Amino acid sequence: MHEKSIELLNKAVADELSAVHQYMYFHFHCDDQGYELLAGLFKRTAIEEMIHIEKLSERILFLKGEVEMKASEEVKKIHDVEEMLKLAAQMEIDSARSYNLWANECSANADSASKQIFEELVADEERHFDQYDTELENMRKFGDRYLALQSIERSKNVAMGRKTD
Repeated sequence: MHEKSIELLNKAVADELSAVHQYMYFHFHCDDQGYELLAGLFKRTAIEEMIHIEKLSERILFLKGEVEMKASEEVKKIHDVEEMLKLAAQMEIDSARSYNLWANECSANADSASKQIFEELVADEERHFDQYDTELENMRKFGDRYLALQSIERSKNVAMGRKTD
């Protein structure tokens, strides 16, 4: 009865898994480069995406479906911070667009609970986009100084024995 909803929910799980993998990859590289603020942003977003996977999976199981735990894409090996942020912003916009469409499909198939989950995800993905867009704006405004300030702040914290991240 809810085959289409289960299919869409699993597509969302795959997209969210890809996002978790990509954002953790970015987290590791930003952390390695000393960009603590951005490393933390990518890590927090990955954790939120994991929570999305949990909500989607719970709904799939409720509908008596099978949760497919396969990422939709491979991790892109990007080390340039501006390129990381551009990809992250695009991923969030693409997810929000898909989830809007899928909410409508669930509604058309008389599945308002799945529709509601997708609508909640749209709001989260738009907020994530806004965070990445803000960081891109900061980079455009301040250039390399923006990243240098993050690196200097981390060095000060390490020198003072403060935990980073």
